[in-house]
Amino acid sequence: MEEMDSAEKRLRELGYKQELRREMTMFKTMTISFSTMSLLAASTALYGPSLLYAGPAALVWGWVVVSFFTWFVGIAMAEICSSFPVRWTLTYFYCCFELYLSLEHCYNLDRGLHFSKSLILFIIYAPKMTINITGRTQVLQVIILLSTGTNKNGGYLAPKWLFYCMYVSVMIVMAVFNTFALQVIAFLDIISIWWQVIGGVVIVILLPVVSLKRQSTSYVFANFQLAPESTGITSKPYAIILSLLMSQFSFYGYDAAAHLTEETKEAGKNGPIAILSTIGIVSVFGWAYILALTFSIQDFDYLYDPNNETAGSYVPAQILYDAFYGRYHSPIGAIILLFVIWGSTFFSGLSSLTSAARMIYALSRDNGVPFSSFWRKLHPRRKVPANAVWLSVIICIILGLPILKINVVFIAILSISTVGWVGGYAIPIFARMVMEEEKFNPGPFYLGKRVARVICLVAFIWICYNCVVFILPTIYPISWMNFNYAPIALGVTLGLIMIWWIVDARKWFKGPVRNIDVNV
Repeated sequence: MEEMDSAEKRLRELGYKQELRREMTMFKTMTISFSTMSLLAASTALYGPSLLYAGPAALVWGWVVVSFFTWFVGIAMAEICSSFPVRWTLTYFYCCFELYLSLEHCYNLDRGLHFSKSLILFIIYAPKMTINITGRTQVLQVIILLSTGTNKNGGYLAPKWLFYCMYVSVMIVMAVFNTFALQVIAFLDIISIWWQVIGGVVIVILLPVVSLKRQSTSYVFANFQLAPESTGITSKPYAIILSLLMSQFSFYGYDAAAHLTEETKEAGKNGPIAILSTIGIVSVFGWAYILALTFSIQDFDYLYDPNNETAGSYVPAQILYDAFYGRYHSPIGAIILLFVIWGSTFFSGLSSLTSAARMIYALSRDNGVPFSSFWRKLHPRRKVPANAVWLSVIICIILGLPILKINVVFIAILSISTVGWVGGYAIPIFARMVMEEEKFNPGPFYLGKRVARVICLVAFIWICYNCVVFILPTIYPISWMNFNYAPIALGVTLGLIMIWWIVDARKWFKGPVRNIDVNV
């Protein structure tokens, strides 16, 4: 008789039976986690706005600072994942919190927090995907523009209706892929990691070599350059804080490994390895990518000129164009590298959809979302949450509509996604920090009481800082067209959830729903 996987044993101890196929290796889990973060997608999409706030030095050193503190969050999450190798690890850490909050009224409070966080995570996963797919469509738009003659020479800049059609088409293609067996996604994600690593290395090495002019080290590492005429921001510290937003957003997604723990072999060990390996790879290659772009800037002001070859819409594309056209008088090299970036964003969206569907499946299994019985159904043969996949796609298609008309919606969705995402890390990390050590059941990756407290404290403070800066105004003077509506949207969402909880949900939502007898 085949010995039961250690993670499956732990799953049974927590009251869940093994329903999904446990066939993912550590490497395959890491590839999905890596693809969800994406080495090139988020960094490319947000490079231009972040560079504009405080110049090259703030962007370059900001990545180092964000990488450093992300390690604290990642290590804390890795220990939690090791202890609770269950789909949506955060759900089961609330159970651990319930042990700490032993009084009945505290249990009810935690049950309410669990319900609220369940719905918030259900809501913010779609905005995260919306941002990824919007960035992917934007890259495709620029590729078409450069391939047909550039903005200066009559190139075709796809109108908003066609932009949206491309957006929807990409979503449907990714949904079809995610409806197939998990091994198909795992295979594509193996391609993804090599695509992004090899493609990233090619860009990092080739771009500075091709550029006719390379910026000096003092320009890259010591030049803090504000743009008050564009951003309205004259305070250097505030501009530097905003310039870090790209780095902070780029580092979210490594928890995808936790969402795949019920399909990963030896998840208590391999889950943490996948999380930390992903952070390590993105930290190094992401910084190298930023340095390559920044050293290759030819004319800073021209990057944002609406009359340049890329219509001032995509700064990294203009940097690539300037480098290759300046040396070879042809945009072909830039188009090829943009295609590499586009492929990276496609793989990122594919993995994000995989994680989102698993999130919805886990929440539905605990009756944490409306119509849970339908969303938690698995495909009878492929054993994938197909209904959850298509729900995610439909939500993203709806969310994509206002972005086409109102640019500020993109900033609001970015802020909501990041605050909700990083806020999801805060509660379990805080619980791990304050709970009694004897109530924590350690897994293979265990930090020990003292080290865990220090790491969780630093991680929690960093998370709180992130939640604050992502709801700050990003452009001055503030108007209805540039206001960051994230605080209002988050407030309304939380208010509606709490009203629902008080009026109805507290009567039927009981927290995580076990589907086996733990005493058997």
